[in-house]
Amino acid sequence: MKELEDRILKDGVVLGGEVLKVDNFLNHQIDPKLMQSIGNEFADYFSDKGITRIVTIESSGIAPAVFAGLALGVPVVFARKQKSLTLTDELYSTEVYSFTKNATSTIVISKKFLDKTDRILLIDDFLANGQAAKGLIRLCKAANAQVIGVGIVIEKSFQIGRQLLEEENHDVYSLARIRAFEEGQVKFVEKEME
Repeated sequence: MKELEDRILKDGVVLGGEVLKVDNFLNHQIDPKLMQSIGNEFADYFSDKGITRIVTIESSGIAPAVFAGLALGVPVVFARKQKSLTLTDELYSTEVYSFTKNATSTIVISKKFLDKTDRILLIDDFLANGQAAKGLIRLCKAANAQVIGVGIVIEKSFQIGRQLLEEENHDVYSLARIRAFEEGQVKFVEKEME
């Protein structure tokens, strides 16, 4: 998605060899027009898949998921990273390790928001090592819901996440695929390599 790639080049900041800071438009300050374009792009790609619900993880996946949900006309559920006092009913729960934060979190979704009739589109801000997506897939499987696809805003293609998801036959659709960070610059996967 050229609009997103251009924004990454303009406002993204490479930290070290594996981290891209995009807090100017995605995961601290949010650009609603860009999120609307992102949501529409996901909706276009997955429009014929019979999606009944979108699932994401708090917090940076929420904005693109909501705009995709708006475009598809389906509800959005986000997995919480800690149990809230208001989450008193039965929960689906799993552990997810974050390499960026070097921490393991418990993520939960209320059982009333997922069931065996659901056809789920997962959406997240980043795909790197695939652990957040795999955690969301485990929650969906616990509900006997069918994961139809995985929508990723920014993929670090030089890490193992896509491979892990594709080995489980998941349709992974990433809007910006980063091949490498070279000398502090973002290098995207060439279109003919996809």
